[in-house]
Amino acid sequence: MLQEKHMISSILFLVLTGIASYFFAKNLSKIRRNILLGKNIDLSDNKPLRWKTMLRVAFGQSKMKARPVPFVLHFIVYAGFILINIEVLEILIDGIFGTHRVLSFLGPLYNLAIGFFEILAFGVLVSCIIFLCRRYVVKIARFQSPELKGFANQDAATILFIEIVLMAALLKMNAADQVLQTRGLEHYIKAGSFPISSWLFVPIYQNFSTEWLVAFERIAWWFHIIGIFIFMNYLPYSKHFHVIMAFPNTWYSNLKAKGNLNNMASVTQEVKLMLDPSAVAPEGYEPPTSFGVKDVTDLTWKNLMDAYTCTECGRCTSVCPQNQTGKALSPRKIMMDTRDRLEEVGKNIDANKGTFVDDSKNLHSYITEAELWACNTCNACVEACPVNINPMEIIVEMRRYKVMEQSSAPASINSMFTNMENNQAPWQFSPMDRANWTQED
Repeated sequence: MLQEKHMISSILFLVLTGIASYFFAKNLSKIRRNILLGKNIDLSDNKPLRWKTMLRVAFGQSKMKARPVPFVLHFIVYAGFILINIEVLEILIDGIFGTHRVLSFLGPLYNLAIGFFEILAFGVLVSCIIFLCRRYVVKIARFQSPELKGFANQDAATILFIEIVLMAALLKMNAADQVLQTRGLEHYIKAGSFPISSWLFVPIYQNFSTEWLVAFERIAWWFHIIGIFIFMNYLPYSKHFHVIMAFPNTWYSNLKAKGNLNNMASVTQEVKLMLDPSAVAPEGYEPPTSFGVKDVTDLTWKNLMDAYTCTECGRCTSVCPQNQTGKALSPRKIMMDTRDRLEEVGKNIDANKGTFVDDSKNLHSYITEAELWACNTCNACVEACPVNINPMEIIVEMRRYKVMEQSSAPASINSMFTNMENNQAPWQFSPMDRANWTQED
């Protein structure tokens, strides 16, 4: 009878695992497709430096250290996400084969690991509660911006709530397991160390019957693994997807100096051909048909990867001098708008069987001219981002579209363009008069 129960449980577990894995893989494939809608760019150079950057920024959380309190809290949650998954591996093996604490053969090492995971789980639980308080009780300024209204705000609360519930379920499961171990049940072998659950829950559970504890332990076990499956499939819709995307995004970081803007090679080539009548166009060269960025498909795939990697932490916006002085610009909103438009384009393609049908909208429908021209290209947002996202690059490319395709720019900039054309300088003075200031009265 017991063997039949284990067999049914294993089959059910395999079915649930298969369903969860299928939908997760399907969502990942859509995101990959969306990212590859961007223009190609070669970021495969200097691999040693790229590995070093990823290890330092993504694994080492080096850019988080600028703010010590959230760094410590985030590191606990990050470590919990990475290390507690080792215990999830054991749950997967137990679920497939109907075993219980299959890795207990490791002996003292297993006990040490389970004890450490419990301490870490409790740390994650407490950290998430503090994060909730920072966001909704203390109301830190960077979490109160207009772009966080609606789903973005709900998403942050949902993620923190799920992590709290999952960590609590893990500790309760361990507590019930520990009491059952002391009662000599064959299935519940003595294994593991439980410093947190034995303190929090064991004194309560000792008063319950064995039958109730077995049922509760199984319910907590299933709740924990199903919760993980739900969390896994919620990730692609959430800002928390950065736990996956941070690693490739930092590997593909822009290794050039931050002040180095990308020149448009096609424009440079056209100018050369115009200035030198004897110049010959390179083989296969085609004149440019468009300039800058009108929609997300005009961005590079790295820009689109940035959009999916954004943590919505607001560090970029909090250091933006234009935002601090009340301008419309929020670098965080630039990334959120880019992701929203990209998702919209992806859904359009899905709805039309693989072909994008013009919907009379583009990225400029999301991002206003006031936002674009507020940026002073200081790179503060790029420097502050904990996962090496570059909002400024998107802004600059959208400006190029405005200027070169639509001849649209603020009056002050148009005046500068006119002066550059007529006077070879930004100022409204004839070149013949430039040295007048040196003359005595």
